[in-house]
Amino acid sequence: MAMDLEDRYGAHNYHPLPVVLAKGQGVFMWDVEGKKYFDFLSAYSAVNQGHCHPKIIQAMIDQASTLELTSRAFYNNVLGVYEKFVTEYFGYQRVLPMNTGAEGDETALKLTRKWAYKVKGIKENQAKIICCENNFHGRTISVVSMSTDPQARNDFGPFTPGFIIIPYNDLKALEKALEDPNVAGFLVEPIQGEAGVFVSDEGYLKKAYDMCKGKNVLFIADEVQTGIARTGKLLACDWEGVRPDILILGKALSGGLYPISAVLADDAIMLVIKPGEHGSTFGGNPIASRVAIAALEVIRDEKLAENAYNMGVIFRRELEKMKSPMVELVRGKGLLNAAVIKPVNGKTAWDVCLKMRDNGLLAKPTHNHIIRFAPPLVINEAQVKEAVEIIHISLKSFE
Repeated sequence: MAMDLEDRYGAHNYHPLPVVLAKGQGVFMWDVEGKKYFDFLSAYSAVNQGHCHPKIIQAMIDQASTLELTSRAFYNNVLGVYEKFVTEYFGYQRVLPMNTGAEGDETALKLTRKWAYKVKGIKENQAKIICCENNFHGRTISVVSMSTDPQARNDFGPFTPGFIIIPYNDLKALEKALEDPNVAGFLVEPIQGEAGVFVSDEGYLKKAYDMCKGKNVLFIADEVQTGIARTGKLLACDWEGVRPDILILGKALSGGLYPISAVLADDAIMLVIKPGEHGSTFGGNPIASRVAIAALEVIRDEKLAENAYNMGVIFRRELEKMKSPMVELVRGKGLLNAAVIKPVNGKTAWDVCLKMRDNGLLAKPTHNHIIRFAPPLVINEAQVKEAVEIIHISLKSFE
């Protein structure tokens, strides 16, 4: 019934796994018939703190019953508290609050261009931003303008100009692109999640950052999926000691309870935006502010970055021990992992996901042949091993 309703009345812009979910708690979800599943997608890493975390829910209830929305036409008594908290938490001077990851990326693009003209001295409308092949920064027109995925681009032109697209994890290509004096920024995902959890070579981010600094170019990190403890550190950039000039966050910034994104930068960048030049009715609303504080406190107080690191080591080790003919490669960092699937007897990654669903674990293919495994960061060792056994049984059924 639920699937029929979505099919009949909703736009057909998704192809969901056929399961209808009705409840979530911690690392588990239940369908409408009461069957229990491990959640190994975490709503694309939005539910890092686990489903229905009581502290985050209580923060939402308390604020929603007091004051929900003022817009930014007025001050409220919560936003400033959140802004102080989040800037100190991540070590920046300023934050610009928005709602979705794509809005965060769009905000970073606007900031970079404004900075290019007001600070770097690039001539108006000449600023360029470098980005990487196989990126995923959202679905807005400007963002898909820098995409190399035909599905994201086909029939959506004309596209926004001003982007230089280079291969990911290629410092020589970056060096060449940086020779253009009109380059203002380099936008990169520390790990390309949607592309299939592609992890860059060790040292890539630090060298790229240093190269940008040498050319007075902003290093912009899209940590919407990789941030908030997912990779085993608070930020994926922390693995190489890189502090982005502009940091984009979203998803788990709310623990999955609310659309919240944030762009963080220091005064020299952030203050180029003046009143009336950018904003959002819902950005930085009181509910979002309280929820984000609670969500970040959970990450810190429950040491979820450390747990993600430890459980990720166990997960990859156990997955590699299977030696399944369908698994060509296992890769990842922390609890952002993927298995590259080789079809066997005509069975693909989609079939594996259907079988795992039957056996009590939910994951989803990306790019047809890759399965992303990203459980909530509250998962423990016994649960990791139980989940791996489900994956093992599911793969073995195709041999």
